[in-house]
Amino acid sequence: MPKAKIAVSIDGELLRRLDRLVESGTFPNRSWAVESALTEKLDRLNRIRLARECARLDPVSEKELAEEGFSEDVSRWPEY
Repeated sequence: MPKAKIAVSIDGELLRRLDRLVESGTFPNRSWAVESALTEKLDRLNRIRLARECARLDPVSEKELAEEGFSEDVSRWPEY
């Protein structure tokens, strides 16, 4: 996907910190640093959301769903 240019306003101290990271070679430029930070934050939020949703699952109910129909089919499975 092509990149889009956007305008972002940030605190002066945060910009100085960002520029120090670019000057030290941690990031090649401001854009790459901001994109990297935003990607990392969004990925973290997705993992947190997934963990929260998984925590809401009922393990007993999920096991029953996973094993649904196995008792009938087991007798027809070939022996190894």
